[in-house]
Order: sequence, then C-alpha cells, then structure tokens
Amino acid sequence: MTPIYLDHNATTPVAPEVLDAMLPYFRERFGNPSSNHRFGAEAKEGLEKAREEVAGLIAAEPEQILFTSGGTEASQVALLGAAAALRDRRPDGGLLRIVSFLLEHPATLEPLALLERGGDRVVLVPADPNGVVRIDRFLAEWTAEPAPDLASLMHAHNETGAIQPVERVGEASRRAGGLFHVDAAQSIGKIPVDVGRIGCDLLSIAGHKLYAPKGVGALFVRDRRAIRPLQPGGGQEGGLRGGTPNVAGAVGLGAACRLAARRLAEGATQRLAGLRDSLWQRLDAAIPGLVRTTGPAPTLPNTLHLRFPRVTGNALLAATPEIAASTGSACHAGSDRPPAGIVALGVPEEEALGSVRLSLGHGSTEEDLAAAAAALIRSWNSLAGGKPGADLR
Repeated sequence: MTPIYLDHNATTPVAPEVLDAMLPYFRERFGNPSSNHRFGAEAKEGLEKAREEVAGLIAAEPEQILFTSGGTEASQVALLGAAAALRDRRPDGGLLRIVSFLLEHPATLEPLALLERGGDRVVLVPADPNGVVRIDRFLAEWTAEPAPDLASLMHAHNETGAIQPVERVGEASRRAGGLFHVDAAQSIGKIPVDVGRIGCDLLSIAGHKLYAPKGVGALFVRDRRAIRPLQPGGGQEGGLRGGTPNVAGAVGLGAACRLAARRLAEGATQRLAGLRDSLWQRLDAAIPGLVRTTGPAPTLPNTLHLRFPRVTGNALLAATPEIAASTGSACHAGSDRPPAGIVALGVPEEEALGSVRLSLGHGSTEEDLAAAAAALIRSWNSLAGGKPGADLR
C-alpha cells in the first residue's frame, strides 16, 4: 500500500504540467542559451519565458529574477552577496550590523554565522510561544544606533507553518535604509507573495517546495547593485551567477509558478485550510492533551504541527506506516532529540519529543485525511494506552 503523503513541506512531487513543460528542453531544445544559433535561441526563449512566469507569481519584473540551484543558494547569494556589496560601498569597508530570526532555516543561519565569525554583529530575535518572531523586539533593532545594514526574516516557518509579519519589517527597513531579505521557500504557492507589498529587496524561492524539480530555485533582486556575485564566470544571469543555466529546471520552475498562480486564483488556499482544519478536528476529538503548536497564530493553510502526549513523534510515525510525514524539518529527520525550534518556543523537551508535522498538498483529499487521522489515532492508542495516567476516550 502506498502511504498517504503528508510531507509536502519537505518536498512536493513534480506536477505533470511541469514535467511536460521541461521535457522538450531535455530533447529537441537542448541548446546552450548563450549560443548564437537556432538551438541556443530556443533555449534562451524558454529561459526568459520562465523568468517572466516566476516574476509574475510574486509581482516582480523579469529582470529582477536570478535563477539558482535552489533555495539554499538563493539565500546564500542574498546574504553573503549583499554583505559584500554593502562593504564595498563603505569607505572604511567596516563591519556590518545584521538582524534576523532565531528560528530561521539553516540556509539563512549558516551564512549569518559565517558573517559573524568574520566580525559582523548578528542579532537573532526569538519567537513567541506560537512560533511568531517577537516583532516588537525585531522592530526595535531599527531604532538602535547604528540601524541594521541587513535584515532577514522567513515568510513562513518550515516546521510550524507560522506566518511571520514580513510587511512590518519591510516598512521599517525602508525607513531606515537597510536591505531586507525574505526566505519564501515555504510560503510560495501556498499563500500570495507580493514583493512590493512585503517591501523586501531580496526574496528566496525553492523549486521543489512548489511542484518543480529539486535543484532549481530563484532569487528576487530588486536592484542588482545590492549584491555581489558569489559565482563569477561567463557573465550569465546578468553577471550575478556564472555557469551555463539549468534551462530545463528553470522552465520547470516557471511552469510551477504559472500553475501556482492559477491555483491561488481558484481558491486553493481556502481548500487546503479547510482540509487541514478538518484533520485537526478529527485528531483533537480523539486524543486528549493533543496540542496544536501555533495556537491562534496565522499559519500556512497546508501545515499542521502537533505535539502528541506521552509518545515520541518518531515512535508514532514508525507505528503508522499508512502515512508519510515527519517530526519536523527534513534537514533534521530521523533524530529522537527534541526539535530545537520547538524547544525554543519554551516547550519542555519531553513534550517537544511528541512533535509531528503534517503538511498537505494539492493532491490531498478528505478521504485521505480521514484515513490518516484514523491511523494516527489507532497508533497513538496502541502506544500511549498502556502508560500510567493515560486518559483515553
């Protein structure tokens, strides 16, 4: 039996429309987009159309889209490239002041740690108990002297799905004159993303969270003077990323963005939220002490992060082969240590061990979720039922 897939925040399947769009660029349109003949022109046309489609999803201009190998590279180019450009513009080449979120993805935290080791000052603002950045503390950094040169805040948390108040940071960064980067890897295609409304200078996209293939992503760059290339080469991507582009991957990302725009217009966000809430209601009614981590905070419509009492998340999922889900980020799967991001919310370690992330996709159905809920309830009863103090209905 094929498990019910509830791990779409880890990765999504490639949509059939996306694969169909890509295949010609593995076959007859295989040319190098820098070549001056028909094959090169066909490849370049596909690449530039994809750039338009990515830009269209986030209300950007095509020339503001830089293709990358994925979301991690996009965030590294944004942060390390912006830091290099900021230093270049300073007469003394001095150290920078940077503010970000304690619960950022490693794709953001690792570049920031590298900058900090080089002497830059990095401030990481903690989260409230619902997983949302303590925005007053974040904004207070912009009134400090000196104000931050660079800020980075994810749009939505990869584990809990908690949506972050990026628009408020964008407004503060514009007033102070700093650069603002947003990691939109999890939010893109699930909720509307508008770079003008957010007010960001840089925004990262990961293709494989969006029904495109792995190994392709994009970075929105409002003004290309804001970053320095980390991968120099033959002048590709406006001189910001050398190397022959992954044309088929970019075409796939463009097709996925076109598909996402259509789904958003057709109400996919509301449908996913309804399915997620139905799943929560089934589980909450049957499992005493079950906790929904984000509480009342705004959350991605497809994401349900739960803390199951008296069991570990790994044990629960191992006992439930009917579903494919995770205890948190795919980058840290398979460990029986409590998820650090959940402990950082003030959750006791023993309780955090019960974490399970259920993330739905556009192929999820009410029947799938009813079956998934029933399987989880059976497994929880089996694992927790014989323990002292169990209060089972």
